[in-house]
Amino acid sequence: MTSSEVWDDDTAERYDTTSAEMFARDVLDPAVDFLAPLAGPGAALEFAIGTGRVGIPLTARGVSVTGIELSAPMVAKLRHKVDNATLPVVVGDMATTSVPGEFALVYLVWNSISNLRTQTEQVECFRNAARHLAPGGRFVIELWVPAVRRLPPGQPAVPMSIGDGHIVFDTYDLATQQCTSHHYWRESDGTTRYGAGHFRYIWPAECDLMAQLAGLELEDRFGDWRRSPFTSDSESHISVWRKPATGLKSD
Repeated sequence: MTSSEVWDDDTAERYDTTSAEMFARDVLDPAVDFLAPLAGPGAALEFAIGTGRVGIPLTARGVSVTGIELSAPMVAKLRHKVDNATLPVVVGDMATTSVPGEFALVYLVWNSISNLRTQTEQVECFRNAARHLAPGGRFVIELWVPAVRRLPPGQPAVPMSIGDGHIVFDTYDLATQQCTSHHYWRESDGTTRYGAGHFRYIWPAECDLMAQLAGLELEDRFGDWRRSPFTSDSESHISVWRKPATGLKSD
């Protein structure tokens, strides 16, 4: 077991509702449009597949998708939508769990690699992706750029999302690269519900070094799924690393 938090039944039950904005077509379609051509006629493996937000529509595009997911309750929610024959999922962590087969694409979306809360585990995640890739295959991650530039001296938190009924503040430990996201939801009865998630943030250049340790080469980096340029002002990145076609083995 890695240091990732395991989402329980209550969190899994609420997930699709509390994350509804990430299921919107204008958010989801560009991600699927980006990933499907990279898989091509080959198979795809999603780390941290969750309730199938991306894996299910990618399967609907004709891509053979397999998933790895740490939370059994999240897999149970996915099973309400699609059966195991259509989209097989193995319960396990993304740093060490292996599944049979060789894949043209391994992908990890919506900042999920940060759920691994040590650098060692994050390096092992890259290595695990490389082990599953066929020569010439790609590893793709979607990851936010830490918002530490918003932190003036003495300010402990950064507002990340302020919406109707949901507010998010992030606190950072700059020495350890640990981050906590503090979520506040306004419930229908007027009460407020609080939840927190704990992460380790990673800089893009650090990701590239992890990829290099896994035997992968940076191929592309964009600011979003629509392939906008990645700049110093980008708040997230879509990065694509390629396993050399010569078939070099990772550690």
